[in-house]
Amino acid sequence: MTDSTSTMADQPANPYLRDAVLTATPEQLQLMLYDGAIRFALQARDALESKDYERSYDRLARAQHIIVEMINGLNYEVNPELCKRVASVYNFLYNKLIDANTQRAVGPIDDAVKVLRFERETWRLLVDKVNKARDEIGSDSVPTEDATRKTVEYNQQAAASFSAEA
Repeated sequence: MTDSTSTMADQPANPYLRDAVLTATPEQLQLMLYDGAIRFALQARDALESKDYERSYDRLARAQHIIVEMINGLNYEVNPELCKRVASVYNFLYNKLIDANTQRAVGPIDDAVKVLRFERETWRLLVDKVNKARDEIGSDSVPTEDATRKTVEYNQQAAASFSAEA
C-alpha cells in the first residue's frame, strides 16, 4: 500500500530514465528539462480542461520545479549578463505557471508552452551546432559562449514579438 504523502524520490525510479539521465551530456539534460516542463504543463492543461484541479496543481507544480532547477543551473560566473537575460525568460515561465494555477486558466499555460517550445527548439539548434563543431575539430569541448549569446539575443527578439502579440 502506498502512502499518499510519498514523493517522487520515494517511488521506484524508471531505470531507462535513470540511465538516460546518467549518460546524457549537459546539453541533452537541458533538452530533457524542457521536455519535462512542456509535458507537465500540457498534462496540467488537460487536467484543467477536465476540471481535475488536484492533478492540474500537481502537474503545474512539477513544471514549476523544473523551471526552478533551470534557474538554479545558470552559471553567473561565466556570463552574468547572459544569465540575467535567460533568468528573466525562466521567471516569465514560472510566473505564467503560477498564474495558471491560481486562476485555474489554460491561457497562461498556453503562453508558457509556446515559449518553452521555442526555447527547446532554439536549444536543440544550439546543441546541433555544438555537436557539429565538435565533430569537425574532433574535440569534446567547444567554446559556446558566443553561440549561446546569439541564441539568447534571438530568444529575446522572439520574446519581444511574443509579448507584442499578447
